[in-house]
Amino acid sequence: MSGFVINLAALPGGMCRIELRAAARDLQLPGEQWPGDVRGALAVDRTGEKVSVRGRVSTVARLECARCLKEYEASLDVELTVYADRLSSSRRLEHDLERDEYMKFHDGRQLDLREDAREALLLDLPITPHCREECRGLCLKCGTDLNPGPCACPGS
Repeated sequence: MSGFVINLAALPGGMCRIELRAAARDLQLPGEQWPGDVRGALAVDRTGEKVSVRGRVSTVARLECARCLKEYEASLDVELTVYADRLSSSRRLEHDLERDEYMKFHDGRQLDLREDAREALLLDLPITPHCREECRGLCLKCGTDLNPGPCACPGS
């Protein structure tokens, strides 16, 4: 299986493990911020029409430090959990389906996890990224990077 679209017909019933890999652009993540591939290591449990997916999604994101403004790469490794059932128009109305955040629906042939993986990665990004915990940032007066040492400002 490739990408984050699972071919349900190729899956055996019960539990199985799968490895997925896709380019960041295939998950609609911009290549300049997401330079590497996105990988998934998932346990898939298929019981009849119900599918449960649990595992990890990992990649590298290119971020800008909020303190020193330097670009750096951060490894992300996030949990992915998806529950899916076969879509049946006789069971629920369409507006009820849209309100349910925890259940995903499939057509019986494929289960598309691209949006779920993308969302999990985006939600794991830090609000204020730091290149390292001890980053000293920039001088408030002259803008010099304080990580190599103090600046020449008086009183620094």
